[in-house]
Amino acid sequence: MELNRDTINKIRGLILFTVITVIIGINYIKVLGLLAAAVNMAAPFILGAAIAFVLNVPMRRIESSLSCVLKKDSRLLRPVSMALSILLVAGVLFLVMFVVAPQLVRTLLGLQSSIPVFFGEVRQWLEKLFAENPQILTNMEQIQIDWQQLFNDSLKFLKNGAGSMLDTTFSAAISIVNGMSTFLIGFIFSIYILLQKENLIRQIKKLLAAFLPERTVEGIVRIAALTSRTFSNFFTGQCMEAVILGSMFFIVLVVLRLPYALLIGVLIAFTALIPVFGAFIGWAVGAFLMLIISPMDALLFSVVFFTLQQIEGNMIYPHVVGNSVGLPSIWVLVAVTLGGSMMGVVGMLIFIPLCSVLYTLLRDTVNERLKRRKLSVKPDDLKRDSAEN
Repeated sequence: MELNRDTINKIRGLILFTVITVIIGINYIKVLGLLAAAVNMAAPFILGAAIAFVLNVPMRRIESSLSCVLKKDSRLLRPVSMALSILLVAGVLFLVMFVVAPQLVRTLLGLQSSIPVFFGEVRQWLEKLFAENPQILTNMEQIQIDWQQLFNDSLKFLKNGAGSMLDTTFSAAISIVNGMSTFLIGFIFSIYILLQKENLIRQIKKLLAAFLPERTVEGIVRIAALTSRTFSNFFTGQCMEAVILGSMFFIVLVVLRLPYALLIGVLIAFTALIPVFGAFIGWAVGAFLMLIISPMDALLFSVVFFTLQQIEGNMIYPHVVGNSVGLPSIWVLVAVTLGGSMMGVVGMLIFIPLCSVLYTLLRDTVNERLKRRKLSVKPDDLKRDSAEN
């Protein structure tokens, strides 16, 4: 090997990379701690970037529509589009709360009269059960309970729990204040991103071009554009799927004359933003409310829920969300399962578009390599192979 300047630089880079890798491998616990601290400090800005990304989805369409009214170079176009996007998102959230809150209040007021009746029916059922099966009472009487020890243990738990409760309350108050400040900083940061997104993109491209080869910069820009497009399509498809599922439940519950149709429909539509499994939260709430009124209504609602859930999970969701992100139906289910097992709800939301990006990059790479391999095989070689065979 000739030791010219390029070779020496490559050797230096390889040695430096090896040393850094060994240091990180030895001190990986401290490195992970530093990364966690860095992520914690950057949490408001990460949240702001996420808010800006969500607001940018309707903002682009609003800005495109307003360009027909306002000039493209108008200084009012961007602020007006951003303000309308914020009002749109806030309006949707307010509408959900406006629909759910009154219905929820009426439901709670109705439960005041339903719960005593429910427990009365449970008491009558237990009395009938004990009357028909006296051996149950006999077995219960044979159970020995040390009431003095139970009282001492309860008193000890209360003494220890008082301090823990104060600590928990203080920690909860600090968490609420930190959460509100993080959201406020993130929201302000998102406004700056939306107002200056072209300048930020141009600055990032210049930074990459200054330190990386041109081909690498083109690849990074292409992957970033694909990621942005995929996540935007996923967000739009997820919202569309949630509206479809909530409407299906509302219509079916109204047709079957089951109670709380509007409340359950809106609740399922809202929780269905969590891919595949989010609607089960609405089922749990709806089944509990109907169980207090009528166990048969709760049973019928459960049958309806699992039927519609199968239709939505196997037919609607993979096609609506899968087509919007360009991911086949089978891989949508795989992505949701892996994301949920690794990162919970956040993993479910992230892994579908992330797997779509990886799937697209892998598909393009495979097709390109196959195309190159076919071109590298000459027709004479194919004829010779067929003649030999």
